[in-house]
Amino acid sequence: MKLRDLAQGASVFLGVIVAGYVSTSYVDKRFALRETTPAPAQTSGPAPSACVGEDGSWKNWPWPNVPALSPKCR
Repeated sequence: MKLRDLAQGASVFLGVIVAGYVSTSYVDKRFALRETTPAPAQTSGPAPSACVGEDGSWKNWPWPNVPALSPKCR
């Protein structure tokens, strides 16, 4: 192994670590705001359930992951 190869590998390794740290801090800041924001007051009655609209989009589902086999909206 040449010194040049070692330096190149070390720089790639350091670049991956820095990119991971930057992306982690970005995600923490972005999603921490969403969690600390107070929820709007609920009106009387039960919350609407999640369903799939005619165009295939999700209704009443605030999270990025979606459950499988959800009902169609009425």
